[in-house]
Amino acid sequence: MSYKIIIDSCGELTEEMKKSGNFETASLQIDVGGHHIVDDETFDQADFLKKISESEECPKSSCPSPERYMEEYHCEAEHIYAVTLSAELSGSYNSAVLGKNLYEEEYGEKDIYVFNSRSASVGETLIGLKIAECEKKGLSFKEVIDTVEAYIEEQHTYFLLETLDILKKNGRLKGLKAVVATALNIKPVMGSTPDGNIQQLANTRGMKKGLVRMVEQIVADLKNPEEKILAISHCNCRERAETVKNMLLEKAGFKDIIIVDTAGISSMYAADGGVIVVV
Repeated sequence: MSYKIIIDSCGELTEEMKKSGNFETASLQIDVGGHHIVDDETFDQADFLKKISESEECPKSSCPSPERYMEEYHCEAEHIYAVTLSAELSGSYNSAVLGKNLYEEEYGEKDIYVFNSRSASVGETLIGLKIAECEKKGLSFKEVIDTVEAYIEEQHTYFLLETLDILKKNGRLKGLKAVVATALNIKPVMGSTPDGNIQQLANTRGMKKGLVRMVEQIVADLKNPEEKILAISHCNCRERAETVKNMLLEKAGFKDIIIVDTAGISSMYAADGGVIVVV
């Protein structure tokens, strides 16, 4: 069976994924400091991060439209899968589902399924890779869905922030708390909840201690690592990503490891110097 996997642009595509011909990106858009930015091949990460730092307001993202998803569904592939940013953080999931409904009203039924990643960034990447793995094994459409949904249930996302600015701007931290934490060099270790929300796991003083604490949390939650891919995404801090990888490899062996630089809107969540780990 031919298949197509659409990942919204908060997810990262590896070079291999781009070359495969089975993956497409649905671009989100961002408004920051009076500027409208499309998260596509024209995206300038350095300029985007500069605009964020200069703006007093939190960037506002808008998800791909239902019509955009509908357009992606209209193709020759027999099995279509969409993978979106957590429905708790974005309207991308609902937009993709509505796009499916619009497609079927216009063209009739087709094997289309939308996965709520309950994650972001490289978490979406792993889900896309899992779908492709299932398709290559020859699983039926329903078997792929069941297998990947079970995979999402077991997935954990962790991230360590260099700055609290975005959390402060979007109201997740009170201004005084953010100012005090910045002055004290507090680095919060964050993680995903089962329903795809964000929770604070720990506060540490300094990035080095933060990386150690994050790795400790990952190891505590880890089950059957030899069956899993360790995925690390970073925003302009490859050395930190490699440090996390090496610390985890001292504790466990993995089926594979991928490291990617955040290319688009996920830069906003990681912030310059941030690290995201999904396993």
